[in-house]
Amino acid sequence: MYAIIETGGKQIKVAEGDSIFVELLNDAEEGQEYVFDKVVLTSGDKTKVGTPYVTGAKVVAEVEKHGKGKKIVIFKYRAKDPSSQRKQGHRQPYTKLVIKSIEA
Repeated sequence: MYAIIETGGKQIKVAEGDSIFVELLNDAEEGQEYVFDKVVLTSGDKTKVGTPYVTGAKVVAEVEKHGKGKKIVIFKYRAKDPSSQRKQGHRQPYTKLVIKSIEA
């Protein structure tokens, strides 16, 4: 059985036992359970597609940890203009979750 949930402006396919990385969830602490109620699709014996969400469906996950992703480098410049170069780095914060159950 799998489900498609919506979080952080993205849709993610999950199954029981999966570990996923999502945008940082500020209201979730490590070790606690987090419930997703924005379930777009559930699949098992029968597939249910929501309009926009499946009513009564939820996905329960446990928060494993919070962290930051690998650093990416942003380098902007204008050609033939030596005074217009800018180098900047960014590390995207994330939350790692382990899916406990899918209730359709």
